[in-house]
Amino acid sequence: MDFEQLFLIIIEIIGTVAFAISGIRLAATKRFDWFGAYTVGLVTAIGGGTVRDVLLDIPVFWMQTWWYLAVTGVAFVIVVLLRKALVKRTKTLLVFDTIGLALFVVIGIQKSLAVGYPMWVAIVMGMITGSFGGVVRDILINDEPLFFRKDIYATACIAGGIVYWGILLCGGSDILQQSCCALTVILLRFFAVKYDWALPQMKHDND
Repeated sequence: MDFEQLFLIIIEIIGTVAFAISGIRLAATKRFDWFGAYTVGLVTAIGGGTVRDVLLDIPVFWMQTWWYLAVTGVAFVIVVLLRKALVKRTKTLLVFDTIGLALFVVIGIQKSLAVGYPMWVAIVMGMITGSFGGVVRDILINDEPLFFRKDIYATACIAGGIVYWGILLCGGSDILQQSCCALTVILLRFFAVKYDWALPQMKHDND
């Protein structure tokens, strides 16, 4: 295994833990039981990648190894042990959701390119991988999905994909492409929240 493959595995593990924590944390605020909280965390972690693999017509990733279930279990234990720090502080959702979002965008792009799809498809798959798990999470806990709000969310994924593409065209290394893509998503999300950046909202005729 070379360093680039190891780097991708590390990204996927961290992204899975981060997204699982974001889902379990939200489930805890809704007073789900332990099984329900674990399920929400798992769906958050694997939902986007599942949709991606179905669309790309490749084996669904989490069905090939048990460790996604185990990593979600580790995330669950972390939330149980650190519940006061993770559940009561509202900013923790932003942190873990943003980390998961950014890293899964990278994974979605990499897997799409690896099976021969063009870059524009890879960018769309990166967005799906990063954001659709959160959509399912929000639906399960009966919240309006972030994906459909005015927040800079899916557009941050697309921006990260475009940065990835630009560095690829300039001949940058795989690790540089992946790192800059993830950093772009993270910075856009944090600045959007801090400075209240948002896309224009659709207006009703009576507004």
